[in-house]
Order: sequence, then C-alpha cells, then structure tokens
Amino acid sequence: MKLSDIMSHAQLSFYTEVALVLFLGVFIAVTIRTFMPSRNREMEVASRLPLEDDVVLTPRTAEH
Repeated sequence: MKLSDIMSHAQLSFYTEVALVLFLGVFIAVTIRTFMPSRNREMEVASRLPLEDDVVLTPRTAEH
C-alpha cells in the first residue's frame, strides 16, 4: 500500500474547507474593524507615530 493511497482515502479535504472558512471569517472581521468610522481617530494617531520624535510611550501600570 502506497502513501498516496492512504492519503487519498483519508478524506482530508474537510480540513482545507474549514481552514478556508476560518481564514475568510477572520479576514472579514479584521477588515471591518479596521475601516469602522469610530476608529478613524485612532488610525490617524497611529499613522503619525513614526514621524513623532518627542512622544514617549510608557506602559500602563495597575494602580493599587
């Protein structure tokens, strides 16, 4: 019995279809989240970060 026989009878095409559906779902979610009108201000600020030299970002710390 050859390996190609084993793989052809394993019916693995289901996994590729599931992976495609998952990829499309995540891609659509990221695209919608990126282009939401409520995120325009955040994207505007993020687009200027590489050009700003005087801004120092500090990590948030939990207040006790």
